[in-house]
Amino acid sequence: MFKTLRLSFSLKNTYRVNSILYAIKQIPLIKRIIPSMVYQIRGFKIFANILSAIWELISVFLGKLLYFLLMIAAAASLYQLPTESSPQVFLHLLIILTFMGARANTYMFNPTKDKYYAMILLGMDAKNYTLINYFYAIFKILVGFTLCGLIFGRLAGLPIWQCILIPLFVAGAKITVAAYELWKYEKTGIANNENKLGGFMWILLAVLLVATYGLPAIGILIPTNVSIMVMIVTVILGLLSVGKILTFCYYKPMYKELLVRATMQMDPSAQTKIQQEQSFKTISTDRSISSNKKGFEYLNELFIKRHQKILWKSAKKITCAVLVIIAVVLILLMFAPEVRNKVNGLLMTYLPYFAFIMYLINRGTGFTRALFVNCDHSLLTYSFYKKPKQILQLFQIRLGEIIKINLLPAVVIGFGLALLLYVSGGTDNLLNYAVLFASIICMSIFFSVHYLTIYYLLQPYNAETQIKSGTYQLIMWITYMVCYMMIQVKMPTLVFGVMTIVFCVLYCIIASILVFKLAPRTFRIRP
Repeated sequence: MFKTLRLSFSLKNTYRVNSILYAIKQIPLIKRIIPSMVYQIRGFKIFANILSAIWELISVFLGKLLYFLLMIAAAASLYQLPTESSPQVFLHLLIILTFMGARANTYMFNPTKDKYYAMILLGMDAKNYTLINYFYAIFKILVGFTLCGLIFGRLAGLPIWQCILIPLFVAGAKITVAAYELWKYEKTGIANNENKLGGFMWILLAVLLVATYGLPAIGILIPTNVSIMVMIVTVILGLLSVGKILTFCYYKPMYKELLVRATMQMDPSAQTKIQQEQSFKTISTDRSISSNKKGFEYLNELFIKRHQKILWKSAKKITCAVLVIIAVVLILLMFAPEVRNKVNGLLMTYLPYFAFIMYLINRGTGFTRALFVNCDHSLLTYSFYKKPKQILQLFQIRLGEIIKINLLPAVVIGFGLALLLYVSGGTDNLLNYAVLFASIICMSIFFSVHYLTIYYLLQPYNAETQIKSGTYQLIMWITYMVCYMMIQVKMPTLVFGVMTIVFCVLYCIIASILVFKLAPRTFRIRP
């Protein structure tokens, strides 16, 4: 057992150290002063090992801290409910989010590379490896959630015994789900990859997410007694499920099926082939598609016409969903006049919240990935394609297309918000209507420009369409965090709207200059 634990830690640490060294090599400026043989230099390896150890320690608490801070505490602060409701709101959010996380993040059914290397390539005992690493993950949950549960639970007004129940509840939920999946494998012989949830599961998770944050907004909460009972029952089920995990006899065939099926994720050439085959299925083969334009405009128009399913399908679905939501809120305002003042107040002060919403619905990443896989992947091998004037011209053409795609739901959202503001009581300053609409449009344009700009300046993909830029991933993460933190900002609609419009115009100008100056050197296929 201890030998397996030591080997698994050594394997995981080696993989993590190499990832850290690779990430450091991708940082601009720094990568120029670091030698190419960095993996063989003892000093760098010691430094990376220290970072790995620090990260292992931080990971016990950091993820849990952010979870409680952003997903529960920050969300609970938005409802403006009486102080005495704080414990009930806290438990309501915790209960549903825990069950969602237990199904979407089981630890056991995640086909990671370290599992593939250990059980498939090195032939380590599947049961010993699984049990040691799984219960180590559960141990980290207990430690991290104990500390965070005590801190945030007490801040929410929970008694200490309920705070102590939190880590046991979370661990119990994950163990119960894992045991159920093992039982299902015995019955069906199918190992479910938690990274590839089916359509039904995605719908279920979406419904639960709406219930998590939507029900408190209309005053519906899970009763505290019910929440406590659910937590206790889950802990008991978790304890009973431990036996199933310990006595399960088919870890080796289960992981062989799961990991071999996921080998395509480890094999870049096979992954590329699958992605290309999937892309071809969504590309129109209609030979009547043509264009009267010339040069890059001709190339772009043909690309857009042949990729209608990839580029416009999701935007149309989002637009339909937005129309339904706006219609439901309008009906609510008509038949429940008591909520009009609250909705009006939200629209006049919570416009920054929509920065996060526009971030979520923007199709920028899908658009740029389609560009690379089905166009730039081949054309970047030609020198004429990387000349400054051609790059800026194609950038502007593509920017117009992605803006049009993202404007479809943005126009509906902007008009819908202005309409909701009017129906909920309106405003004395008519400029608020125009600014509310224009700011949503500018947010959509900003994200369109942002994603296309960083694609041209960082071009993160290699020939196998894998993301190989640590800087690109860092900027993606920063973009998400900034947009998420905007949820907490309260600002008059007129002020924030004008700031958004000005910022969008300046960003577009700066982005065009940067693309013209830098893209000839950065817009290339990564090694």
